[in-house]
Amino acid sequence: MKYRTGIGQDSHRFKEEGGTCVIGGVPILGVPGMEANSDGDVALHAICNAISSITHVPILGGIANDLCREGHTDSRVYLDHALKTLPPWTIEHIALTVEGGRPRMQKHVDAIRTQIAAYCAINLDQVGLTVTSGDNLTEFASGIGLQCFAILTVYRS
Repeated sequence: MKYRTGIGQDSHRFKEEGGTCVIGGVPILGVPGMEANSDGDVALHAICNAISSITHVPILGGIANDLCREGHTDSRVYLDHALKTLPPWTIEHIALTVEGGRPRMQKHVDAIRTQIAAYCAINLDQVGLTVTSGDNLTEFASGIGLQCFAILTVYRS
């Protein structure tokens, strides 16, 4: 097999107040943080889950739980562990969709793509990100939290 595709999803509710909302490693001002044991970064968590679907290594719910108990709450630490499980696979492309009624995401897309590309040591054009308000059709669209879907394409290096 030359290529594999992984799919990941993550979602978190906003806290009532306080904390910092982080998406793709980018702090987003004006909305509270996420209810989570970690920083609740739905984008990085979805990427971790997509990697797990390729490697069969349980990062979230497994390795990340242990790291959290050790005091590591930055999702970049979890992503770093997930990326170490990838060889012999190399990332070809990451596609993400974030859904939520708040915050307004479009102005953050470039910064999030840039951070994810840097974390994954890939080119910016290898990271696609779309955002949607969901038009009030789901609970996420109503503003209670955020959800993210990730599709990761890898090739055998």
